[in-house]
Amino acid sequence: MTDLTGKRVAFVATNGFEDSELFDPWTAVTSSGATAVLVSTEAGTITGKNGGEAEVGVTTAEADAGDYDALVLPGGVVNSDDIRLDADAVALVKALVTAAKPVGVICHGAWILADADVLRGRTITSFPTLRTDLTNAGATWVDEEVVCDQGLVSSRTPKDLPAFNDKLVEEIAEGVHPQREA
Repeated sequence: MTDLTGKRVAFVATNGFEDSELFDPWTAVTSSGATAVLVSTEAGTITGKNGGEAEVGVTTAEADAGDYDALVLPGGVVNSDDIRLDADAVALVKALVTAAKPVGVICHGAWILADADVLRGRTITSFPTLRTDLTNAGATWVDEEVVCDQGLVSSRTPKDLPAFNDKLVEEIAEGVHPQREA
């Protein structure tokens, strides 16, 4: 089992997240020893599209990219569409990606990466309806179970979660990707 002890992972989400895409990666990283922190637009509790609830650890306005070793962006159409409208969330995502920290993104979660302008020259997968948005943002889009491009781990749907979680944990263990360091 990969040991992530001492690693802090930010999960950026809001109401309407895809339950399995938050809870399954959360379990994968915490069972490997990492500390997971839910970062959202407001303090309190957020609710997934299937009714799951999660307690917010810190708001996007308070979050500091330097406090985290990795980032996870769960999907869910409502979550993903709403979170990218939050300037603080976009800034946090941009800072973490720019710092070459491992990033896991699944399904519609990739929308915020387009808003953060961090996709030029990257290869990514997502839910198929995001293909045009992601390619217009400069990414090469592929239809694969899991794609890893220099620490950016992406998958399409909840059915890809086993492969996504395995690759995510591996990338978090590796840490900052040297080819991406500024």
